Amino acid sequence: MRLRLLGFVSLCLSQAIFTPNVLAASGDVHEFKMENGMKVLVKEDHRAPVVVSQVWYKVGASYEHSGITGVSHVLEHMMFKGTEKHDSGEFSRIIAENGGRENAFTGRDFTAYFQQLEKSRLKVSFEMEADRMRNLTLPEKEFKKELAVVMEERRLRTEDKATALTSEQFYATAFNNNPYQQPIIGWMNDLENMQVSDLRAWYEKYYAPNNATLVVVGDVVADEVFELAKKYFAHLKPSTIEETKPRLDAAQNGERRITVKAPARLPYMLMGYKVPSYKTAEESWEPYALDVLGYVLSGGSSSRFAKSLVRQQQIAVSADTGYGLFSRLDELFLIDGTPAAGYSVQQLEDAIAKEIEKVKTELVSKQELERIKAQTVAEKVYEKDSIFYQAMQIGMLETVGIDWRVGDEYIKKIRQVTPEQIQQVAKKYLVKDTRTVAILDPQPLTKKKRPAGPVGRH
Repeated sequence: MRLRLLGFVSLCLSQAIFTPNVLAASGDVHEFKMENGMKVLVKEDHRAPVVVSQVWYKVGASYEHSGITGVSHVLEHMMFKGTEKHDSGEFSRIIAENGGRENAFTGRDFTAYFQQLEKSRLKVSFEMEADRMRNLTLPEKEFKKELAVVMEERRLRTEDKATALTSEQFYATAFNNNPYQQPIIGWMNDLENMQVSDLRAWYEKYYAPNNATLVVVGDVVADEVFELAKKYFAHLKPSTIEETKPRLDAAQNGERRITVKAPARLPYMLMGYKVPSYKTAEESWEPYALDVLGYVLSGGSSSRFAKSLVRQQQIAVSADTGYGLFSRLDELFLIDGTPAAGYSVQQLEDAIAKEIEKVKTELVSKQELERIKAQTVAEKVYEKDSIFYQAMQIGMLETVGIDWRVGDEYIKKIRQVTPEQIQQVAKKYLVKDTRTVAILDPQPLTKKKRPAGPVGRH
């Protein structure tokens, strides 16, 4: 198992405000852009009378700097706390009254808001999203309440969870300048000192049509969606957004290791090697070869880790890999695992090293590679059963700066990966000098419980 560290109304507007400009259409996906810079991507899927609407903002934890980490996530909470037109909580109430579901999520490179509705209710989603894109009130009282919710969320999901705490410290060690070193939820000290003015500045800068992409997938007609989008979004004014600094890490010239001591039942190991993503790779095939390498090592019950480490040697309770192929910045090829009873973390690490060495010295067989490719292709085909996932893929690629059409090429690119390419990326990138290793040293579990804090919407 791979480690995964996740009714239409037209309105006549002046040519100065809106230019009907269909940029491209690929299959059932249509791309459109307004004069204010906002993109609209629509994919028609007529299997059921439902629709998914997502608004993606090109801002997340990797855009933050020291002192305001977590601001993107706190602002996500505040997006449900009222505009000049709608009171706090009214957004969620209106969506629910229309039979829909809604929520939001913050990532390293994006913040996104979504609704799932019966197709005739799409205009409700557009009206609400357009309103909060530029008219959020950010009341101080609501801010303090939501900030307390986020801090409690951090305590529960990170500080009181040993593996999450280890992962947070791992990323802070692996990267020096790459902003992926920062936790999405933010450092506690930054949250404790955050002011509503920090959110207001962030909101005014990044929450604008020229920094947003509207993705709609479902039982819709693209031209009708564009007409509806005109009514609600075309009049919104853009903001001035400067290009982000590259913030590239200097070359790592030696292994980095840390030990994290925290209450836990079992030890845990997390290691990562510096690798490029699709967006930063010099050779376009390398990210796909790295992705397939991950499946060779831990792609299901027939993978090498599951077969050798878990079932045959019984040295591991679990051992998995992870790789963010479509990230905005350089990435890490991750390997994590928990040793079985009677074995140490070092023994697990040594066993993993032997499996990596095999990939470097012996070509993956044609039979094994064909099985992995068939499995990978099947997973991608099944994912398309979900209109929500289809919208996710389109929105994520567009927001990290990758053409959304690249997602349609994934299966073809995976099929083109050769045993020699897998061996080549293993030799090039899975080297000790670019590796960071974090070990969780389990401490006795305490029975004392903290008082329950405020409960958030997520």
